[in-house]
Amino acid sequence: MKKIISLLMCAMLFCLCFAGCGEKEQDTSVDVTGHTKVQVVMEDGGEFIIELYPEYAPETCKNFIKLVNEGFYDGLTFHRIVDGFMAQGGSSDGEGYEGSDETIKGEFALNGFEQNTLSHTRGVISMARSNDPDSGSSQFFICYSDDYTGSLDGRYAAFGKVIEGMDVIDGFQDVERTYNMSGELAVPVDPIVIKSMTVIK
Repeated sequence: MKKIISLLMCAMLFCLCFAGCGEKEQDTSVDVTGHTKVQVVMEDGGEFIIELYPEYAPETCKNFIKLVNEGFYDGLTFHRIVDGFMAQGGSSDGEGYEGSDETIKGEFALNGFEQNTLSHTRGVISMARSNDPDSGSSQFFICYSDDYTGSLDGRYAAFGKVIEGMDVIDGFQDVERTYNMSGELAVPVDPIVIKSMTVIK
């Protein structure tokens, strides 16, 4: 009888240990109370810093920080560069068709989220998505100018801004590109690779 009780106790401890480990792995809580900064280092040595604005898009910021902390963006590329419009990156397949495993609610007015009044001006970072307003996951774009605010504001979740190193992103427009499926001269011949992204606060 004592042997059976001992075996049962061991089994319970074993289960508790694994349950505890499971909870730890699933804990993706992220602090988005301040203006968190993310340093982006490119494979060619270029660097820029993004400041996040959770007062406009809290879940979008939380998702972005989570992916940065997981190292999701390390080694991915900017796969779509449209002169004077934007630079888009964060696709897991490098072609703009795939993202991270989870999607998030689109935090913009067209999707019933009136809190996001951040305009898509030069340097602003926003979530890319498909026609589904809640399809955003890891892909993002950085605006080159103020010219497209009318077509982007209220339709995409802007969530931060490049505060240092915008010249690095401007430089993406100098690379040789080919046409994509939409007829845009946008696909870099040589990949523009993100070496690392790091939360620096």
